[in-house]
Amino acid sequence: EINNNEHENLSMVVRFGDLIEETSDVIVVCWSSKYLLEMIYECGGPSVRTAINNQIEKKLKNPLTTVKSDGNIKSKRIYFIHWQPESQIDLVKKSLENLISICMERADNDNYKSIAYPAIGCGDYNYPIDIIAQTMVNKVHQEQILYKMSVSFIIQSTKKDIFYHFDKQINLFNQSTSTDSLSKIIQNGLMQIEKGDITKQKVDVIVVSSSSDYLRQIVIIEGGEQVYEAYERENKTNPNSLIISTPPGNLLCKRIFFLKWIPDENENLLRQSIIDFIWNVIQNVLSYKFDSIAFPPIGCAHSNISTSIIIKTLINQLIYQIKSRNLSLTVKFVILPDQNDIYEEFYQELLKCEQDIEQTNDDKVPSTWELAAGNSFRFIISYKLDEYKTIADEFYRAMKGKIKKILQIERIQNERWYFQYLAHKKDFFKRLNKDTEKRLYHGCPNNAVDSIIDDCFNRSFAGLHGTSYGIGVYFSSDATYSHQFAKPNSNGERSMFIARVLIGKTTLGNPSMKTRPPGFDTTTDGSHIYVTYHDAQAYAEYLITYK
Repeated sequence: EINNNEHENLSMVVRFGDLIEETSDVIVVCWSSKYLLEMIYECGGPSVRTAINNQIEKKLKNPLTTVKSDGNIKSKRIYFIHWQPESQIDLVKKSLENLISICMERADNDNYKSIAYPAIGCGDYNYPIDIIAQTMVNKVHQEQILYKMSVSFIIQSTKKDIFYHFDKQINLFNQSTSTDSLSKIIQNGLMQIEKGDITKQKVDVIVVSSSSDYLRQIVIIEGGEQVYEAYERENKTNPNSLIISTPPGNLLCKRIFFLKWIPDENENLLRQSIIDFIWNVIQNVLSYKFDSIAFPPIGCAHSNISTSIIIKTLINQLIYQIKSRNLSLTVKFVILPDQNDIYEEFYQELLKCEQDIEQTNDDKVPSTWELAAGNSFRFIISYKLDEYKTIADEFYRAMKGKIKKILQIERIQNERWYFQYLAHKKDFFKRLNKDTEKRLYHGCPNNAVDSIIDDCFNRSFAGLHGTSYGIGVYFSSDATYSHQFAKPNSNGERSMFIARVLIGKTTLGNPSMKTRPPGFDTTTDGSHIYVTYHDAQAYAEYLITYK
């Protein structure tokens, strides 16, 4: 049996009762609720009845109609609002969130301090009550951050199942906030926000960024001599590396990732740098076969940097990685106990994470791709196909007589890298409002082919084609230039990739450039050479083997 008790959290309660008896400043009534309208009409005075009659006769389309309560209605004001049932539950959730937002914003503007809602959508529509309750409770809490207002959910005394679900959601909410933590299931993964000490986390890997020299020093001190020596050794051996991976030393994790990352005041560059940061972390997590990771609130201590952009991009990108790669990964953000504002922003952003990241038709593999029979990413293209002829003709032309024979052309079908590349392409287009993709050549020794196909053009290839225009991965629109790096094997066979490369904003490079200059995506010789600094900025599309 359910007791008629109240569960409070930031002045949010659920109770049995009737809206007409509710003493909140405002009660909310949907025009689509025949039951409530009849009850309000019967108990209301002249003002209320006139408003209802006008709506019925004139079919007014105002999103929100406010009427001063009279008659036997005990609230100060009634908000009549339009709400229509939808066929899809996602649309229902969005419409409920919009309704709650509109009402609470208006109540705040009207200087009211309390508002009461019925259980909207739980009548004759057969929507899942638990989803309705979860949506309304979560949205109310989000709005209470903006508007300091008491909120009540009023449930009819006969609707004990509805009361149960609202009661359960508020209880869950109480538990998560009282323990300073929140967890959300993301497909096959889990994302958590909690207050605590990142050096005490028992996860596979903890992440430290160069944006906080203080945290880096703390982690090294807590980790002890093993961490200090490993960090110093790697930093001297590979000074250009974007990531230094060390053993845990005295910490409870299995590995520590130290990443080079400094937030940018430019919002577009800030978003892109976080996308790159997360991508780099996930790639290394996968290479170690880890399944749990802890982040500090990177970049959130910088006064001139948008904390909201950092937090939103971090969470959205991790959700994207978990969903697009179907990862069984636990991701934890660990916030210091005194960072209440930062914790609250992470908390609110994670509450909103249920909305699916939209995928477009661009998120499909090319129509030329074949069904994979095994784990191979390489597919030999028949010389009879137009696909082969187009590539071969262009390559013969580009090589200007320096080629004797094409032995074979292979299509590379690596979905993981392809979708990573597409994600970057979308971000580039959104930021630059134009397509900067080019198809370029990359020659390499035969023993490097498998590594490029499996792991794409990662930073281990940086500088192999020289460093004249930056320490990155080199591509060229001139096949004869790339040819000199396609060293023949013992049979005289050479390997040349045709790659899709995102140029973005480019600038003249020089040997001192260890990463892309601020405001640019690539460096160039000003003619045919382009240098990239991010693994997913290029996709190896075809491999040509020739003599």
